[in-house]
Amino acid sequence: MDISVNAKVSGSDGPCGQCTRVIIKPTTEKITHLVVESDHSYPITEYLVAIKYVVKSTPDRIHLSCSNAMLMKMPVFEKVQFVPANLTGYYGSPYFMMWPFYAPESTEIPLAKDHIPADELTIRRGAHVEAADGHIGRVDEFLINPSNDHITHLVLREGHLWGQKDVTIPVSQIDHYKDNTVYLKLDKQAIDKLPSIPIRRSWDNKG
Repeated sequence: MDISVNAKVSGSDGPCGQCTRVIIKPTTEKITHLVVESDHSYPITEYLVAIKYVVKSTPDRIHLSCSNAMLMKMPVFEKVQFVPANLTGYYGSPYFMMWPFYAPESTEIPLAKDHIPADELTIRRGAHVEAADGHIGRVDEFLINPSNDHITHLVLREGHLWGQKDVTIPVSQIDHYKDNTVYLKLDKQAIDKLPSIPIRRSWDNKG
């Protein structure tokens, strides 16, 4: 199914807005959601609509199975949770976004029993990360097991204590999460000794 950005969107009870972006899962390069700017919300609001609600799509119009009322109960699109897509076929487009979920280069992921399903994620990209002995950075990405789409690690944003190195924190080492801050069981010295897990990003293969 082709989804046209900027196409008009209709629900089961009539016109409801316009598609402004689509969301792509980078590990599969498949569209998972579209972003719909509602004509019936004030202030103007964009909503995340799962692809399962799309019943028909043409270059000019997207038809949804949900009503306008249902649309305005869907999650509000927040740009901070997404990153611009840089995938084959979408390179350079400002209208394609993707979840910050990436796969490891190896399918052998430690601490498999401590995975978190991606659809149960409550930690936001950009959240502060606190070690047992102080601040160490922010959440930049989430590392998933491609065999079951479960989150295994948090990846710290650049600017953390270890420079440009990808610092991957096993989700088993999260003590708790509060006020958009991740609190870890580990101190900074223990984090520095964690094994490095190479990450396969979609743009790494571009020449």
